[in-house]
Amino acid sequence: MKKVTLLAKVDQEKCKGCKVCEKVCPVLAISVVDKKAVVKNEACRACANCEQRCPFHAVEMVKRETPLEVGVDVSKFEQNKIREICEKANLNPEQIICYCVGTRAEEVAAAILNGATTPEVVSSMTGVRTGCTIECIQPVLRLMEAGGHQLKPVEGGWQWYGTTATAWTIPEEVKAKYNSRGFYFEEDKELLDRVVKTHTGCKGKGGQKHDA
Repeated sequence: MKKVTLLAKVDQEKCKGCKVCEKVCPVLAISVVDKKAVVKNEACRACANCEQRCPFHAVEMVKRETPLEVGVDVSKFEQNKIREICEKANLNPEQIICYCVGTRAEEVAAAILNGATTPEVVSSMTGVRTGCTIECIQPVLRLMEAGGHQLKPVEGGWQWYGTTATAWTIPEEVKAKYNSRGFYFEEDKELLDRVVKTHTGCKGKGGQKHDA
């Protein structure tokens, strides 16, 4: 589980209703109502994107009166279904995909099995993307696609970076062009395939403790 100890707070006098905070929140916890930003306290995961990017310095992170605990208990879901989603996304279930928060691929897969259909909901359930909020969108998108969700960017929603090329999706013409220059695409893919299918025998129970 992850412990969320902070909360975004808006200074209504400074807020100009520019909606930057809406666009950068990975869980859609802040929105502009009547030209002023309003925070849904229970939804905030303390990523601090709104605080860091507000051009008017109208947001600050304050300590919560009562910390929130966020996480999905992986042990409550069928392990073969979790592994199926992870392997389809070319990720090992125990692979950490969000180092800021410590979220593993299996927990995101469990969130998908628990009904998450968008990156925002996955982030709300697991805490993934609530640290730096940048790199881990890639494995989240891969896992969601593996779970049967075809996603498209939506206005006012999560930041869309798109998926980047992986060892499994590099075009053949790129491989042909660079194979003779010291790149080992197929060897890399074979190694990563072994990593994906490695079983350690550990049963996951969600992420590690993380204060935000």
